[in-house]
Amino acid sequence: MLIKYVAMRLVQLVPMVLVVTMVVFFVMRIIPGDPVLVMLGAVEGAPISQDVYDAMRLRLGLDRPLIVQYLDWLWEMLRGNLGDSITYRTPALDVILQRLVPTAYLMVGGVIMAVAIAVPGGVLAAIHNNTKWDHFATGFVILGITVPTFWLALVAILVFAVYLGWLPAIGYAPPQKDIVAFLRHLILPMTVVALNVAATVLRFQRQDFLEQMNLDYVRTARAKGLSERLVLWKHVLRNSLMTTVTVVGLQMAYLSGLVTVVENVFNYPGIGFLLLNSIHTRDFVVVQGVVLFMVFLAIGVNLVVDILYAVLDPRVRYK
Repeated sequence: MLIKYVAMRLVQLVPMVLVVTMVVFFVMRIIPGDPVLVMLGAVEGAPISQDVYDAMRLRLGLDRPLIVQYLDWLWEMLRGNLGDSITYRTPALDVILQRLVPTAYLMVGGVIMAVAIAVPGGVLAAIHNNTKWDHFATGFVILGITVPTFWLALVAILVFAVYLGWLPAIGYAPPQKDIVAFLRHLILPMTVVALNVAATVLRFQRQDFLEQMNLDYVRTARAKGLSERLVLWKHVLRNSLMTTVTVVGLQMAYLSGLVTVVENVFNYPGIGFLLLNSIHTRDFVVVQGVVLFMVFLAIGVNLVVDILYAVLDPRVRYK
């Protein structure tokens, strides 16, 4: 049944993916700027031969109708070919995959840290409702949601890199070359991502845990003589994790934009940093590929969330 459900979900996602590809493709074509001039390395005011300009448009396929360009690009994408980057002069898929690994470290590490902060924090805030701990957790949520990410990143750089000198302000080091340098470069941007995500997750975790504590099954478990620790940490926590999984899944679409901001502040060479640079240079081939990767990531995570429901709640059945 699970395989059938996954297959049906994938089929239902096809129209949405097609709409996304159309929006990305045609929006990139109406943004001001000329990719031909970028490809030719033209500087402002420098003359370019019309024959050279036309030849480059022909090479890039920009002389054909937009609908033909879109259909050709869609067909090549289905074959795993996203085209050649205008800026890097190499296959766009290779450029994206090179930047995908640093972003994966940042996103996965940020989500793990966020869950590690939010779940215990939300549970303790619910158990100690209306106490100093609950008020502290509420303040953390308010600050985490309202403080702009770029401002938090700049403050982190100012404090830990400039004033204290404990961590590097920008850059990235591959873990296979120097694991210590890798962790030193990763910890600041990862913490900024984690704090932002943790604020939202903690808010919902606390609220759902409070609601679960007042349900009939909790009173029944207590009436049967189960210890309070067993009731809270085995029964209530497991049911409240359904909300946590849902919120984390919904955060993935937001996380793509969050990572883009963080990577650009820290000069971190991930796909978010690549995306903004490619928009600036009108490298629409790379922009299309990065956006598609982000969309497919959000779709994949939401599908995994649906499957995890059955693991956390045996009452869930797929039809």
